[in-house]
Order: sequence, then structure tokens, then C-alpha cells
Amino acid sequence: MNKILIIIFVFIMGCGYQPIYVNKQQDNYVFKSIKLIGDRKINKKIVTALNLKEDNNLVEENKIILTSGKEIEETSKDSKGKVQSFRTLINVKLIIQKNKKIVDTKKFSVNFSYNNKENNFDLANYQKEIENNLTTQIIQKILMHLSL
Repeated sequence: MNKILIIIFVFIMGCGYQPIYVNKQQDNYVFKSIKLIGDRKINKKIVTALNLKEDNNLVEENKIILTSGKEIEETSKDSKGKVQSFRTLINVKLIIQKNKKIVDTKKFSVNFSYNNKENNFDLANYQKEIENNLTTQIIQKILMHLSL
């Protein structure tokens, strides 16, 4: 059994395999201009997580535009009109321009449905947690898109 594991390990190490996110935390994406439109909290989290930097001294005119939005929808109500479930939807549109020409554009969208809570404070905290998780999913999708 140990010989099989050693052989598999040697083949994996020798074939150039490496995890997708191995060096992505160290990547710096430098743009001459970063424009953020929409939900400020989501945009800030994306810029921080992706390590986007702005450098006005760049010769090349490259620009990134992030447009984000969050919606919380009521998806069902009971017979008395009380909300039974919600859906949180986060949309992000990424546009990359070089020399005033759009080089890349991509829309990212994730959503999550959940039941209402009796306590409004618990519901608000749960919605914040969902927003953070959905934003993290969007960040992973953007990271995959930028690495290709």
C-alpha cells in the first residue's frame, strides 16, 4: 500500500501539477485606474481580496471597472402575508479596458435562498453572513477568470 502511495506521489510531483490557488494570494493586479460602481461593501471586499492596485504612473492605459449590486427578494409568503423565505442575489460585472478599448467583460452572479427567522436581529445577522459567503464565491469566480 505504501509503495502505491509513493508512486502516485512521484507521478503527481513530476507532472507539473499544482493546486489552482497556489500562488494566487501573491498576485498583484495593477491598473492605472480602478472604478467602483454600486455596492461599496462588496466592491471593497473584492478589491481587497484580489489585491487590486492603482498606479497612476503606468504608461499603459489600463482600467478596471467593477459594478456590483445586491438584491434581497421575498420568495414566498404565508396566508397571512408574512414572509416565509428570501433570496439574496449578488451580481458583479467586471470590465477591463486597455487603451480605452474593452478587452474583457464578464458578469458574475450568485444567489442563495433561505427561510425567514422569527427574530429580526438573527435574520439581519444571517443575511450579512450570506452576503459575505456569496461575495467570497464571486471573488473565487473572478480569480479563476483573471488567472485564465
